[in-house]
Amino acid sequence: MKTIFITGCANGIGKYLAETFVSLNFQVIASDFDLIKLQQNSRLQHSEVLCLKLDVSKAEEWQEAINKAVEKFKKIDILINNAGVITPNFLSDLSLQEIDLQLNVNLKGVMYGSKFAADVMIKQGFGHIINIASLAGVAPIKGLSVYAASKFGVRGFTLSIANEMKQKGINVSVICPDLVDTNMLTLQLDYEAANLTFSGSTLSVNDIADAIITRAIKNKEVEILIPRSRGLLAKIGNFFPFLSSFLTETLSEKGNKKRLALKNKS
Repeated sequence: MKTIFITGCANGIGKYLAETFVSLNFQVIASDFDLIKLQQNSRLQHSEVLCLKLDVSKAEEWQEAINKAVEKFKKIDILINNAGVITPNFLSDLSLQEIDLQLNVNLKGVMYGSKFAADVMIKQGFGHIINIASLAGVAPIKGLSVYAASKFGVRGFTLSIANEMKQKGINVSVICPDLVDTNMLTLQLDYEAANLTFSGSTLSVNDIADAIITRAIKNKEVEILIPRSRGLLAKIGNFFPFLSSFLTETLSEKGNKKRLALKNKS
């Protein structure tokens, strides 16, 4: 039986992933900052599930969580660094605390998790680290500068360690999805700064789970852009900055219409 460690499991993508892997007969370590909410999920009340409180921005909590996971299940086959936060706003309107929070959770949290999991996986001789970034980590996103910077960092970090870990028998993947229909989507509805977020397709949590299971775990793909078409557009925009500026204004107008339409429905 394989063991999977997932962060950010109280809500959204992480919640769906934890429930999915329980149904697939994995041993699941489901972690989140909000342990009470995590424990209220009846689908995670299972003998092969370990629910843990984890603030991913704190190295000491990572060490304790990893130790508990290994103590209970003796190994970690897969780590999914999913936990993330977003504060949509223009730089002039962001507080220093909001900058710190996004970098600490989205980037340092992934680095800490990858480090502690890698130490275990290298000793056991196998494993797979899967980090959730964003298409905001492929092309710059006006209005989400710090979030984009954190996700650029996650993507760059993941692609870098993929080359290191391959020689040690460890697989590494980065998932870069478009907007996903979770509470993070709802959070952005009131912010004009988030217009670009709404300019493309809206993915389901099942789309992310399917990509993780088929493209990351099964096919061992290193970089996974979802959907592929928007991923290609993001790479083109990043490669040609002058084109990115043109696309930004066009897509912002499109995204604003969709954001307002969704806001009116909510």
